[in-house]
Amino acid sequence: MKNFLLFLATIILTACQAQESEITDRFSEYSGEWHDNKYSMFIHWGLYSELAGVWDGEPVQRGYSEQIQAHAGIYSDHYAQTAERFNPENWDPDAIAELAKNAGMKSIVITTKHHDGFSMFHTEFSDYNIVDATPYGRDVIKELADAARQHGLNFGIYYSLIDWHYPPAYPISSHNADPIPDEHHQFNMNQVRELLTNYGPISELWFDMGSLEPEQSKEIRELVHSLQPDCMIGGRIGNDMGDFTVLGDNEYPDFTLDTPWQTPASMFDETWSYRSWQERGEPEDKIREKLEALIQVVSGGGNYLLNIGPRGDGSVVEFEKEVLLGIGEWLDVNGEAIYGTQSAGFHDVPDWGYITQKENRLYLHLTNIPVDGVITLDGLEGTPDDAYFLDNGQSLTFSAHEAGVDVDLPESERGDEIRVAVLGFDDDFYIRPEDTITEEMMSTEAVSGILLDRQNSHKHHSFSGVDYYGSFRSTVRESWTFDEQISGLFAANLFYTDMERAQSLELITPGGIELIRLDRGEEFLIREDFDDLTFGPLYVNGPRISRIDGRGWMQDNINLNRPWPSDNGQEWEVVEGGPGSVLTKPAGRNINWFLVQQVESETESDLLVRLDRTDGVQVVLNGEEIYVHNNPHKKEMKTDLVLLPLRQGINELAVKFYNRFGREISFSLDYDLPQTGYRKNLDNIELPGTPGQKIIWQEHDPVSIHSNLAMPNLRLELSESQ
Repeated sequence: MKNFLLFLATIILTACQAQESEITDRFSEYSGEWHDNKYSMFIHWGLYSELAGVWDGEPVQRGYSEQIQAHAGIYSDHYAQTAERFNPENWDPDAIAELAKNAGMKSIVITTKHHDGFSMFHTEFSDYNIVDATPYGRDVIKELADAARQHGLNFGIYYSLIDWHYPPAYPISSHNADPIPDEHHQFNMNQVRELLTNYGPISELWFDMGSLEPEQSKEIRELVHSLQPDCMIGGRIGNDMGDFTVLGDNEYPDFTLDTPWQTPASMFDETWSYRSWQERGEPEDKIREKLEALIQVVSGGGNYLLNIGPRGDGSVVEFEKEVLLGIGEWLDVNGEAIYGTQSAGFHDVPDWGYITQKENRLYLHLTNIPVDGVITLDGLEGTPDDAYFLDNGQSLTFSAHEAGVDVDLPESERGDEIRVAVLGFDDDFYIRPEDTITEEMMSTEAVSGILLDRQNSHKHHSFSGVDYYGSFRSTVRESWTFDEQISGLFAANLFYTDMERAQSLELITPGGIELIRLDRGEEFLIREDFDDLTFGPLYVNGPRISRIDGRGWMQDNINLNRPWPSDNGQEWEVVEGGPGSVLTKPAGRNINWFLVQQVESETESDLLVRLDRTDGVQVVLNGEEIYVHNNPHKKEMKTDLVLLPLRQGINELAVKFYNRFGREISFSLDYDLPQTGYRKNLDNIELPGTPGQKIIWQEHDPVSIHSNLAMPNLRLELSESQ
């Protein structure tokens, strides 16, 4: 049985069908130095470290301490005077690099300039830097870059795109996601050019905050890759121009990301830089916490970037050093289960821990051993030929059965420490996906076969967004896995609407990749009239604060089991003009307005709706998300056509309109439009009857690998070929 990634890679190399340009699978397994780092050191260090979270003799408890200038309301000239006493005589770059290496880290990323605008490197574009403005007078970035390479570590840099000291920059704000004026953008470009020219190979450039225009993000990206093609760019550059996704601070996804990604983690959630009054607790507890976080991230296919915050004198806090060395001791024994591994592909995270994979071995990271000592791997097909503990080689008993594989841990080996059990296979093994198309579904789900659409697809995710706050969990491709008992030739018909027309689709099947242009097709009516539908009043509610893809409020307040709509202390307003009315409401950053409506249908049927909006949108029907998208190019008005699969009876529709930029927001919902669809006959699709056989679609030539698949109405009908 074939591992799907290897199987798909073989298909792509041998069966590329596109005529106009070569198509490769941009979501195949990633490799390279950055992807193999797995575990790296983040360092937040600057003028703010000298203040240690204290101003005027009082702890500043609001916000992160590296942003103390903003949270304590310190005038820029007063804050800048800190440089006069910033003299980190205990800074030892060699010791820092050695600590990272002993901790098991593969690279170092340090703050070259944070939001306060103070450069920790010698720059010709500002005197506000550690060489020209402090008694220390040395370029600490140069020193650390040299030390990292001497110890065999990759070296990366953090650079803040906002600047509270540079006069032409946008003023300090509470959210740090401000526009970047042209003069400030050129200043950033100049400093980025310096950093990529004067400090040797840079493995990653970790941008932070700001809200750039798409052209600005593109210009910085092109500059970085022209100077250092192998430098990976972090996603906070905005506008989908990053090479890897950066999650939120200390964020751990509960879903699988199919693009390169990283979790940045602070030692303490309250701060990244040093604060003298931080309550640190016991090192053993923190070692366990951060080790488990590392395992969780790596098992999901990501990289873990763990921060330390040196004191103002340059010394490392003993607590943080002890934590890093404790993790390093574990990695000295169990590093095989971390380095060079990938996500194993199980659809659920088991209660007992996490799983990584390397070649023909599965590594079971045991963080919560069951009382009975039985470790169950549901969905694993294949029989191991060996099972043992990684730390001492002790053999373990196992049994394969129809549901998966069980591993029995001896009672004497069921301690509280995190251990790794290894399963080795001589033969190939296969992990069954969560949802599989079966023979029964093929014959009963539709009269002529089966419809593949967003309702029964597996969603492959990344993060897309214009900036830190305007990002959301994007869907970058959709796939369907077929039971190996299904084989043969199948007639294929593709259905779509004007929403998808003029776009191009890559359809990946076991036979290869086909480029399909959605420009010509047989026209048909989705519905002739609305006689079988009864529309309830259209309500508007807001304003409310949430991210573009947050659903908590809708789930709590739109529910047929209670008086509908539930006001929860908020008044609902009936839209007097009904559907089609354009509403303009006051808004601010991250402000949402909602349109909700009940639609009663006599039968299961489809309804095409039109949504006009000035920014983001999220559509939820009967509690299920139908569509979500932002406004990636910041157009004045965006239009979406979304096909609603109505069930028989009452349907609850909720549409959230999200605002990121404007002072007001305009939006509308309308049904009075041509209910037109298109049908396109494709070549027959052959399913060979092998484990893991899939059909996948994705947009052709998107802006980036993170871009949202804005094709919500695609449907592929498969039926047995006559």
